[in-house]
Amino acid sequence: MSKTVEFYFDLGSPATYLAYTQLPKICAQIDSQLIYIPILLGGIFKATGNASPATIPAKGAYMFQDLDRYARRYDVPLKFNPNFPINTLMLMRAVSGMQLRHPERFLTFIDCLFKAIWVEGRNLDDPATVATVLTQNGFDPTEVLALTADEDVKAALKNNTEKAVQRGVFGAPSMFVDNQLFFGQDRLDFVLEALA
Repeated sequence: MSKTVEFYFDLGSPATYLAYTQLPKICAQIDSQLIYIPILLGGIFKATGNASPATIPAKGAYMFQDLDRYARRYDVPLKFNPNFPINTLMLMRAVSGMQLRHPERFLTFIDCLFKAIWVEGRNLDDPATVATVLTQNGFDPTEVLALTADEDVKAALKNNTEKAVQRGVFGAPSMFVDNQLFFGQDRLDFVLEALA
C-alpha cells in the first residue's frame, strides 16, 4: 500500500504556497497520495500561542528573502503580497466547502486562490476582489459565499483545525508521513525521505 502525505494548509501562508507547488511532484515521484487538509492558521496560532514570523520585523524581512530563494530554487513564481497578512477565515471556509461539496473542483479552486494571493498579489481580504478572482476562474461567487455559511462546512474547518492542534501542529505548512510531523516548506526533503 502506498504511503500518504497529510498536508495541513492555509492559503494565507507564503511558505504553504511554496510547499503546495512541490508536494504533488514529490508524491508522484514516490507514488504516494497527497491528502489536503484545510485548517485555519489563526486558530492554530491562538490555540498554541504561536504567531507569524512576520510579527517580528527582522525575522519577517529575513523570511521573505528566504522564501524568495526557495521560489527561485523551485522555479515557481512568488510575489510578496502587499496585503499580507490576510484574514483567511472566509477563504478557508470556502476551501473546506469546495472540498466537502464539490471535490471534483477542489484543486482548481485552491490553485486559483493560491495564485491570486502569492503570484498576482491580489487583496483577498476584499470581497469584491475575491468575487472577481472567482468569476475569472469559472466559479460562481454567490455559490461560494453560500458554502461559507454552511454549518457542516464551518464544522469541518473547525474540526480539522482542532485535530491538527491535537496532533502537534503549530503552524503551516505541516505535513505528516506515518504520523511523523514535518513543519515548513524547507523540510520537504525529509518528507521525501520519509516516503521513500
